[in-house]
Amino acid sequence: MTINGSGVTVLRSAPWPAEAPARPAASPNAATPVTAPVRPAASAGPPASAPASAPASAPASAPASAGRPGVPGLGDKYFPRAGNGGYDVGEYQVDLRYTPAEQRVTATVTITARATLDLSGFNLDFRGPEITELLVNGLPAPYERRGQELVVKPPRTLPRGGTFTTVVRYSGRPRPSRHATLGTYGWVPTKDGAVVAAEPDGAPTWLPVNDHPRDKATYIFRVTVPKHLQVLANGDPHPPVTRGATTTYVWTERDPMASYLAMIAIGRFSVRRGRVADIPVITAVDPQFASAGERLHTTTMEVLRWQIRTFGDYPFQTAGGIIDDPRLGYALETQERPVYLGFTPDERFIVHELAHQWFGNSVSLWRWQDIWLNEGFATYAEWLWSEHTGRETTAKIFERHYRQPPKSPIFNPPVGDPGVDGLFSSSIYVRGAMCLQALRAKVGDEKFFTILREWAAAHRHGTASVPEFVAFAERTSGMRLDRLFQTWLFEKGKPKR
Repeated sequence: MTINGSGVTVLRSAPWPAEAPARPAASPNAATPVTAPVRPAASAGPPASAPASAPASAPASAPASAGRPGVPGLGDKYFPRAGNGGYDVGEYQVDLRYTPAEQRVTATVTITARATLDLSGFNLDFRGPEITELLVNGLPAPYERRGQELVVKPPRTLPRGGTFTTVVRYSGRPRPSRHATLGTYGWVPTKDGAVVAAEPDGAPTWLPVNDHPRDKATYIFRVTVPKHLQVLANGDPHPPVTRGATTTYVWTERDPMASYLAMIAIGRFSVRRGRVADIPVITAVDPQFASAGERLHTTTMEVLRWQIRTFGDYPFQTAGGIIDDPRLGYALETQERPVYLGFTPDERFIVHELAHQWFGNSVSLWRWQDIWLNEGFATYAEWLWSEHTGRETTAKIFERHYRQPPKSPIFNPPVGDPGVDGLFSSSIYVRGAMCLQALRAKVGDEKFFTILREWAAAHRHGTASVPEFVAFAERTSGMRLDRLFQTWLFEKGKPKR
């Protein structure tokens, strides 16, 4: 994510629940403020976010008295109620009809998941419109709404290892959320439709979901709108179908995706299509930004070519970008197709959001405290682009920032544990990128770029933490780096070098 118009380069751990998949051991300080050098374990293990799949023969339903409910939150230090335990989602099918005149949705969401314990009940995250029906495995299921929590009681216990489906039907006007730094996010009405920009916890404004990056899933979007409007979303498009006064658009996201990266854009758009290698590139602009359409398209393709050479194989099936009309002043790296909200992005924005496709989208954060792995890496991609285009080297950019006084916001708060209010602070971006430049200076260019490429490949479509990156960098470089990372990620004030 980048925020437009700020004064600096930035444009914009509680334990895992008992029923969750095991996570490799990290620093002893992972769940508390880090004050000692970071010495994470080297093993990474399989990503916890692998899509659910049905076993060859699912167990029969257990008696209603068996089992226990999944926890109502994953215990993330910053968003403890986000996500839910007891199951792993494989796919969301979203069938949604939008009436722009009333800003009203009528939706049916079908969730296919695998139980990770004998499950007598489970929660979804949902702050959206009124629910009209809820079914589990085709049978009506009692439910309660408690703030963000949608608490579901299936008719029979869901056996561990078995797949189950949950259908949620709802209708009404989704309401966006507000963030102190970002402003409006989530489901956002536009002049002629709506757009979704959900980081960090805006997905439940419009979608019943397991809302944490640890539980990635695939998505199918079927969106019906008045036939004079268009729909864009994540993934691959299917031919639209018009019946009478409406048109239905279908988009399929076959690669695992964190819920905050799910995106729908409804409205009038000028759409361009191209190809970089074997990757379809789809860009779209609201009519207010018609003059920027060709620039967005050509720059997106140019940057994508360079990033593939720099970071390795592109991790998704399509790429692109969307400019829509709400003047929110920020961009979000929605998977495959970033959204730029209310402004024309320059090269730096496009570089930043496309870099997230590797760092943040494919390799997603294990906990929100680890957001440096998203924003520090994407900001450093901007610096690399500057160097690549013969402007300013990354070393010169680093030195320019390092001349700032110790109390500058580019140094505070520390990026390894910025606090929930510091998730989008300047330091996450600038000091985060400075940490990577310090790493590059320490290990040398050959090892540094090997670390970037192999990190993205090793954790492709998975999740990762800062301690895991430290261990990976040490293992790949053959050097002890805990002091460097402790200084740049966790120590307060201006890091000493």
